[in-house]
Formats: sequence, structure tokens, C-alpha cells
Amino acid sequence: MYFGDHVPPHFHAEYAEFSAQISIRDFGILEGYLPPKALALVVEWCNIHQEELLKNWETLSEKGNGEFEKIEPLR
Repeated sequence: MYFGDHVPPHFHAEYAEFSAQISIRDFGILEGYLPPKALALVVEWCNIHQEELLKNWETLSEKGNGEFEKIEPLR
């Protein structure tokens, strides 16, 4: 996520030379591409941490204070 990023709520994911913007609400790719296996892992992680991601989005948006909480990786 980036401070003051555009809507809809999303985060940026990278894998090797691929990158994508992933919707926090429905886990769909908004822009870019990730290979299917990498996307499956990202979606699994997003599903587990959706509330935390939305909270971070709110605090990083133009209306928020720019602070965020680190989110645990998928184990």
C-alpha cells in the first residue's frame, strides 16, 4: 500500500518479475498479473488478513493519519 493511493482499496503484490494490484474487498486483480500459484497464495493471505488490510487502507488514505500496522506473512 502507498500513502494517499487511489480507490478502490487495494495493495500491491510482487512475485519475480510480475506485479499486480489486488482488491482488498474481493481479492481480484485490478491491474497487472501474477502467475496462478502466486495469486492463490496472495488471495489466501488476503483472506486471512482482510480486516487488517482495510484498517491499514483507511489510515494510509488521504483521510487517514499515514500510520499502519505490519501484517504477518503467510506461514
